[in-house]
Amino acid sequence: MESETPTGLPALLRTLRVWDVDLPDFDPESAPTDPVPLFESWFADAVAAGQVEPHVMSLATAGADGLPDVRYVMLHGADRRGWQFATHAVSRKGRQLAERPYAALGFYWPALGRQVRVRGPVVPASEAESQGDLHARSTGALAAALVGRQSDVLGDADELARVSDLAWERAGREPRTPVPSWTVYTLAPDEVEFFQGDERRRHVRLRYRRDSRQGAQGTWVKELLWP
Repeated sequence: MESETPTGLPALLRTLRVWDVDLPDFDPESAPTDPVPLFESWFADAVAAGQVEPHVMSLATAGADGLPDVRYVMLHGADRRGWQFATHAVSRKGRQLAERPYAALGFYWPALGRQVRVRGPVVPASEAESQGDLHARSTGALAAALVGRQSDVLGDADELARVSDLAWERAGREPRTPVPSWTVYTLAPDEVEFFQGDERRRHVRLRYRRDSRQGAQGTWVKELLWP
């Protein structure tokens, strides 16, 4: 019996190629002892390669029910404390982080065939740091924060337009307007994985893992993973 020729989505998927670019080499032996400098280097490489929105990352959380959620947010920074992002504390992800303060981040830069995965506990910043982050951003970011109501049910698009217009007007007039629910979060990693794709599928996966014998601020253990 002859198999049917795929059509629709299956057929379309078979036409797509992965990493139709020259992939860079990655020697894990040369990786630093701390993951943040390597992340900064890879991030700069992604920008130089013309990767669209390299600062956009997936954020996975779970609430008290244990069910997973994922969405895309913007990176606000990465340093010795961890990786930073921001949202409203009263949003769905904000409530989930209050219930289960643990999350995972995912970066994908197809221009280089690279991924970075980060996971660990999440800690909210102080109100002063959170408001400072908000007011250092654009007028549009402040206007969006003033609209608020993130993840609430929207009655109709006209209501959003009215509230948004008022928020934009206020953000332009009062650029230091506080938004109490706006919160910066820091994910302090237990694990950070760097994935470099390879045309022959001999992908390089380097994982940094905290040495649990030395507590939360212990040294990093580097290990290779099978692809």
